[in-house]
Amino acid sequence: MTSCTQSGCTGSIQDGYCDVCGMAAASAPVASTSAAAPVSSPMTAPEPTAKRGQVVAAASDAVDRAADGRRCAQPGCTGTILDGYCDVCGSAADSAPAPAAADSPLGAEVSVATSASKVASTAFGSARATHGTLSTRRTRVGSQRMRAARLGAGITRVPPAPPVDAAGAINPNPAVPEDKRTCSKCGTAIGRSRDGVPGRQEGFCPQCGQEFSFTPKLQPGDLVAGQYEVAGALAHGGLGWIYLARDKNVSDRWVVLKGLLNSGDPDALAAAIAEQQFLAQVEHPLIVEIYNFVTHEGAGYIVMEYVGGTSLKQILKKRMRENGGSYDALPVDQALAYILEVLPAFQYLHDLGLVYCDFKPDNLIQVGDAVKLIDLGGVRRIDDQESAIYGTVGYQAPEVAEVGPSVASDVYTIGRTLVVLCMEFRGYQGTYLHSLPPPASTPLFAANDSFYWLVSKCCAPDPADRFASADELRVQLLGVLREFVAKKHPAVATSSAASVLFGLPGGSTSALSWKQLPPLREDTSDPQFSWLAGIGTEDPAERLRELEQAPGESAEVLLARARAALDLGDIGRARAVAAQLLADDPWEWRALWVDGLATLAAEDWTSAQGSFNAVCQQVPGELAPKLALAVACERGGLPDVAEGLYDTCAQVDAAYVAPASFGMARVRAMRGDTEGAVRALDQVPSSSRGYVESRQLRAEVLLASGKHDLGLLNDAMRTVESVTMDATSQRRFTVRILGEALTLVRQGGHTSAQRRGTVGSFEATEAGLRDGLEATLRSLARDTPTLTERIALVNQANAVRNWTLT
Repeated sequence: MTSCTQSGCTGSIQDGYCDVCGMAAASAPVASTSAAAPVSSPMTAPEPTAKRGQVVAAASDAVDRAADGRRCAQPGCTGTILDGYCDVCGSAADSAPAPAAADSPLGAEVSVATSASKVASTAFGSARATHGTLSTRRTRVGSQRMRAARLGAGITRVPPAPPVDAAGAINPNPAVPEDKRTCSKCGTAIGRSRDGVPGRQEGFCPQCGQEFSFTPKLQPGDLVAGQYEVAGALAHGGLGWIYLARDKNVSDRWVVLKGLLNSGDPDALAAAIAEQQFLAQVEHPLIVEIYNFVTHEGAGYIVMEYVGGTSLKQILKKRMRENGGSYDALPVDQALAYILEVLPAFQYLHDLGLVYCDFKPDNLIQVGDAVKLIDLGGVRRIDDQESAIYGTVGYQAPEVAEVGPSVASDVYTIGRTLVVLCMEFRGYQGTYLHSLPPPASTPLFAANDSFYWLVSKCCAPDPADRFASADELRVQLLGVLREFVAKKHPAVATSSAASVLFGLPGGSTSALSWKQLPPLREDTSDPQFSWLAGIGTEDPAERLRELEQAPGESAEVLLARARAALDLGDIGRARAVAAQLLADDPWEWRALWVDGLATLAAEDWTSAQGSFNAVCQQVPGELAPKLALAVACERGGLPDVAEGLYDTCAQVDAAYVAPASFGMARVRAMRGDTEGAVRALDQVPSSSRGYVESRQLRAEVLLASGKHDLGLLNDAMRTVESVTMDATSQRRFTVRILGEALTLVRQGGHTSAQRRGTVGSFEATEAGLRDGLEATLRSLARDTPTLTERIALVNQANAVRNWTLT
């Protein structure tokens, strides 16, 4: 093994190349001088012609290799020509020197190499693994930190589902259990055993006359539409058997055939297929793809993408089996993650004017760490008044039977599915067919207000009370997920999630005023947004006058008027504007927010609590209304409720840690829980803008506890000394603490020779405390602007000083 000959390189030659700089063994050392070498005459060569599979090399190898070893001709470059190119700047051997910059003084040389290229770099990756070979293969995967799973939005983790082999999914003995045989039209039990005689698998419903058949119509090997070779039956659905097949025209890919219509009327079948053709235009990565519509022996089939995953219903059944047959709901954060992931698919359908109609755990498939919405058989146009409506008892919205499906009815099915995933929802197809069980008897709801408010709004009896869109639901669901995970894993919040509805709160150590609560963000889609942006005045009276001249009374205009009225202290006018806004749109929760601010300013705590609580229920994923409600409850005699809300805010979002921790500390200190108040204040991290204030409040809480001993006073002093605050405040704290400590020491009969530990950086002896107190009082006196106070402080210093001979 020989040493590398490159100047300054400490590497060794291995396999013909340096293991540090990567230079070839025969390379000449890099010249140490920066002087440019004379430029030789350019040498040209014809462009090389590459054959397929060849690596293109320079045509003039002989010329380039002859140039190896000489210095690079580029001004300022210290490189050497190797294989026809400079090993520093990369210029070809026959390149002309780069011209000096036009504005450089005296035509000074300008290097074409970057500063980083002049620094030797340790070999890494392919350079280290191959020692100069032309191809590499990575032998180890790196850290998984850079790869975030889709499910869970980076907030929680959902175990990936293993892929399902298509052939293994075939049902070897396709049969429908008798207890599952019901009429697809009226729901009557059919095909059941009587007097020991097995039920019929084919026939007509005795209630409505609908023809039924529970035997597979397609057999393995059947060729449907001359293209799809049936491999077997997968499962039985509402419209009959679902089959797995291979597409003989497209690389034998797996497809699914799902029955569309059982009818002997060719015209009716053709019309049904024509009505469903729009499904082939649905293209979304979260929705199973529709390939084709075909007929076979009088029956119609939808040809769909095969999704080799596991449905949420199958996941729930597996959990039940592993739990001895008892219902084992999904962890709430995982259930929320599944729904969060699929909501963009619903928004996509709604934007196309389509509704899904029949969402339930059966129809969401997990594939790895992604999901797919399957079974588009029930999808229909929102304005379709004629087609059959498909739904499932317990999931379908109550109004569908009368007014048909809508975006709101899809939101309802999402909410019902979420509840079924998260708990054993007994009676969801009976007692609670169109309602939710009360929170008092439902532990999940009782312990998670935000989750309950979320599903309550999804499943509101009146469709107008539900979320207006899947996107609106997604924003709030994401907030609820963050809150639930924070409660599940209590820790100091380390990140802040920017709300699309609210700004950031203030950080006062006292109860927040209405001005310090998070402000509403402006709605950029409001028709008067551009006009409002043109109002530049900050004077509320002038601003209010301009707002009265608005070209139209949109929601943003009314909100701006209410804010200006609050700034002027005109609470009555602000509440009147809020009432007008609510009269124009009874679902405008921002009007309730404004009313809450106005009643908070008026110290009408009960009204403020009512308004903010209503806002919490309308936007359950937001922290701002929870913080506002906490303030109203703290001021209005509901300290326990306030403490819980403050705790939630502090756990979830770093931007809320300081104001929420201050609130918790105040509530706990008021009931004499000094340790709890200190714990709350210790949640504020040193990186927070409210950290200094938290240390001041911590010292105040300790001093106000009334349970003074030297240990507590030492804690208070170290709290004050741990941060940089204004000198006057720090000295006043020091005087107060040392005075208390001196009193304790003197009452204990300790002499100056008896040391009792420390109080901060001061010895806890009478002499040490007197010296510290005297020095602090004199420093405070020097910075005091008034003569009277200065004299008083000097007198105090003289009174506590130690006796001396001078």
